[in-house]
Amino acid sequence: MTEVVSENSGPSQPRTVPGSEAIGPTGDIPAAAEISLADINPIAPRLFSENRWQEYFERLRREDPVHFNETESAGRYWSLTKYDDIKAVDSDWENFSSSSGIVLGLPIGAAPPPGALQGVQTFIAQDPPVHDVQRKTVAGVAAPANLVKMESLIRERTCRVLDSLPEGETFDWVDTVSIELTTMMLATLFDFPFEDRRKLTRWSDITFAIPQPGGIIESMEQRRDELLGCLEYFTVLWNERKGKPGGDLVSMLANGEDTKDMPPMEFLGNLLLLIVGGNDTTRNTMTGSVYALNKFPEQYDKLVANPELIPKMVAEVIRWQTPLAYMRRTANHDCDVGGKQIRKDDQVLMWYVSGNRDEDVFENANVLDIERHNARQHLSFGFGIHRCMGNRLAELQLRVLWEEILKQFDKIEIQDEPSRTFSSFVKGYTHLPVKVTRRQV
Repeated sequence: MTEVVSENSGPSQPRTVPGSEAIGPTGDIPAAAEISLADINPIAPRLFSENRWQEYFERLRREDPVHFNETESAGRYWSLTKYDDIKAVDSDWENFSSSSGIVLGLPIGAAPPPGALQGVQTFIAQDPPVHDVQRKTVAGVAAPANLVKMESLIRERTCRVLDSLPEGETFDWVDTVSIELTTMMLATLFDFPFEDRRKLTRWSDITFAIPQPGGIIESMEQRRDELLGCLEYFTVLWNERKGKPGGDLVSMLANGEDTKDMPPMEFLGNLLLLIVGGNDTTRNTMTGSVYALNKFPEQYDKLVANPELIPKMVAEVIRWQTPLAYMRRTANHDCDVGGKQIRKDDQVLMWYVSGNRDEDVFENANVLDIERHNARQHLSFGFGIHRCMGNRLAELQLRVLWEEILKQFDKIEIQDEPSRTFSSFVKGYTHLPVKVTRRQV
């Protein structure tokens, strides 16, 4: 079985991750109750691509909420599955560091695999003070005043995309709506050539993709070469904007006092962080919202009857979807979490996707409830210094999308189950067939 692991603090690389032989690359996934607790390894990507993750995390929350695995390729790592444990670790950067990577990685001191892209760094995979000054350099792009300015553009584009949808014909919501809207937004944030905007989608997709025959990428070398192409493209934009301060992300990085001299691989790492953060998460929640409101039609009826519930629905669907399943930290010291002894340098995986289904915090957590009183307490944006910088922008895009959907359509009906991302990090969709029925004027 393979899974994404980090190489230093840069983009992930595929490695063999044994230790969950019961959930192998082929055959049926057994019921969670049928395998021993020690054999449960929630990092298995098939649990997510086949939408079988829920029962495994339910068992871990119930029987072993701080769960240990050790594999040859990744070393020692712990899975936190309860809300309070996750929030406590996420808020404690002094004891749990991000500087060794944010996804399951190599053991400390292990050599990267052949073909790996080395030396890539991002500010999310840093601790203060480096994290703070680099984040501050670009944080203004999602400041409240900027969001107010962007709302009319977001609405105009959303209306244009929805106007173009065929009625009564099956089409892919992921590509036609979710990817298109988020990629246009990314192009604006970077002031990226609009005609090339789908390059941003491609770079986002390959950053955390697991190489496999016929997959998004087939080798680590392919990922490395394409991401170096991303760096080459953005370096041209960097050089054009150097010395010309502006409001886009490239200009901010090129002219920021703490980022203007960053080496190329650090520039690439921060680009990929901003691309993935602005693309994968919002687009998968856009798709997840359509899927969820089909699965819970009474909630859709409630929304139609009272569109003022849209902001609450947005928070709830972000909880229900959880577009990034986990984040990793590394223990700086020997410590105790939930009664388990964590060793210095152990990797700690904070499973947001499990914490967001913790029944001790969210009643009937597997159900979408657009009037849930504590939906905004979800873990999807993280906590502490690494809380998602663009969370308000994501909420704005989702709010506008559903305001316009309710104006234009009576129904958006899924025609089949979605195809899901082969990853335990990015929890998303690759295809969702739908038909729309427009409102009669």
